[in-house]
Amino acid sequence: MIRWGIFALQLAELFVSSMVHVLYGFYIFSSAVAGDLSQALNDWFLKPNANIEVKAEDPSKTNPDGLPPIVLVHGIFGFGKGKLGGLSYFAGAEKKDERVLVPDLGSLTSIYDRARELFYYLKGGQVDFGEEHSKAYGHSQFGRIYEQGQYPEWDEDNPIHFVGHSAGAQVVRVLQQMLADKAFKGYETSENWVLSITSLSGAFNGTTRTYLDGMQPEDGRTMKPISLLQLCRIGVIFYDWLDIPWLKAYYNFGFDHFNMSWRKMGLWGLVDCLLGNAGPFATGDWILPDLTIQGSIRLNCHLQTFPHTYYFSYATKRTRKILGVTVPSGILSIHPLLFIRVLQMSQWCHPPDVSPPYKGYRDEDWQDNDGALNTISMTHPRLPIEHPSRFVVNDADIQPLQPGIWYYKIVEADHILFIVNRERAGVQFDLIYDSIFERCRKHVFRKTPQTLPNQAPE
Repeated sequence: MIRWGIFALQLAELFVSSMVHVLYGFYIFSSAVAGDLSQALNDWFLKPNANIEVKAEDPSKTNPDGLPPIVLVHGIFGFGKGKLGGLSYFAGAEKKDERVLVPDLGSLTSIYDRARELFYYLKGGQVDFGEEHSKAYGHSQFGRIYEQGQYPEWDEDNPIHFVGHSAGAQVVRVLQQMLADKAFKGYETSENWVLSITSLSGAFNGTTRTYLDGMQPEDGRTMKPISLLQLCRIGVIFYDWLDIPWLKAYYNFGFDHFNMSWRKMGLWGLVDCLLGNAGPFATGDWILPDLTIQGSIRLNCHLQTFPHTYYFSYATKRTRKILGVTVPSGILSIHPLLFIRVLQMSQWCHPPDVSPPYKGYRDEDWQDNDGALNTISMTHPRLPIEHPSRFVVNDADIQPLQPGIWYYKIVEADHILFIVNRERAGVQFDLIYDSIFERCRKHVFRKTPQTLPNQAPE
């Protein structure tokens, strides 16, 4: 009887969680559509009298001042410029600097696949996922074609600043390692192509939320048969199989290289995917296995912190301790999408009959969280070995900055405070992004300080 009661509670929690996520997704989608319709109506009724010819920009000629781009890399379920109409994943932060790029990468594809795509977005050409990787995970070796790279001159003499939110931070770390390993055929790359990496709520060491959402804590690869992630899997498979052009142009999960369209796999291919015999969810080549603690350790085994790159991290938390118990730090301050997960993650206990994900694991270390990631995971790479780091209270205390060290702050915020909805963060939004962009432009350089637009050299 008790077992049935627990099962009923789990089903109720699944229903509530799925409804909250579906409603929030519908809210984002409808907001984007409403914004586009409003813009279209304005353009229709307020047509200018004169016909103005607008020339398409050549990305190679949009940087007259020689400023290295600041590339904003979105996280899971995210989107870049050009998707979801005029909606901005980074809530308009890209407008704070003259040279900011916002790539649209697969929102659910693996960290590896997204890193490969990011390279070709910047350099141009057809995305090459690598022959060995593609055969191992059962998808096409080649993906979309970028006719014109957004920064084709990118090299060691023209390095880039990266800012990654959530899983986007780990994508940039994997990309830098690929550059160091010269993993892009036909290009002589190095880790020094990256000038700085800034992480906003970065997923460096995994998250216990993956187990709450449906990943098996035993291996961090497979899913529980009844879970939020299973519902997500089914929805994504149908979305890609239906392959509605205008809908996928508006939002794309990024699995085109798996050829899941009805035109290519037919009805039996759909059945095969739903039964878990084919597709990204069958092979594990999607983002959730990379976000488990075990998956992050597998990735981190091959990732370095390099001596000539600057590293910064903003870890977020919405928990506090009351009488020694970790609880959510408020109700109104936490987004409704995340409140249940903040509570659950703060009480998470690794199953006693399952081997811990690493030697020395303690539940209490992972209780502080922001509703999506554990705070301990966001400060700097810790697993399987801890990378050099320094906790920052006052920015003035760390000048001059040193490369090869993770400077990190802990900020009172939930996981989505600094994205999508600027009004939620208020003045904190401007403080965070202004400090990031100012640091990129004034304090992080390898040779001589950059001359900013409209500023005479010193």
